[in-house]
Amino acid sequence: MSQHHLLALFNNFDEAEAVISELRSSNIKGFDFDDLTLKSPIEHHDVETLLGDRPAKGQWFTLFGALMGGLLGFFLISGAQANFFSQHKGGKPIVPIPANFVLTYEMFILGGVFISVLGFLICAGLPAKRSPLYSSKVSIDQIGILLKADASAVAAIKAVFTKHRALEIQEEVGK
Repeated sequence: MSQHHLLALFNNFDEAEAVISELRSSNIKGFDFDDLTLKSPIEHHDVETLLGDRPAKGQWFTLFGALMGGLLGFFLISGAQANFFSQHKGGKPIVPIPANFVLTYEMFILGGVFISVLGFLICAGLPAKRSPLYSSKVSIDQIGILLKADASAVAAIKAVFTKHRALEIQEEVGK
């Protein structure tokens, strides 16, 4: 089924909050509440409790990058030192573990930072084209609710928007 993108603009946060509460409690087929985005020119502290917990995937990128950076750093350094096994070391180990921890730590941090930045770009969907449903009024003084739903759910969602006095409703048929 084709996806429709809807943007509704509201004058105050109370109306937008009522719409979000009603959409959360309604059981509209073809609409997933996780596809709803609230856009506002200023910060609202109630938004986090209103929208609920959202999945955070960025921390997994950081964990993976740090672990892979540390492991890769340790094995590259140890592999380079182990190639010189035929040289006389005077009783010292071929791969000195304490000395390698400093460089392993640096690679741990470097891998975590690089993969975190990459994870941010992936999770944010960047680079991406701006949605044609963007309204500059959201940057000034209005609150926008942007959502994605199936064609069967559009009429019910528009009814909720008009019930709560939406100033403007924009629609785009997606792929």
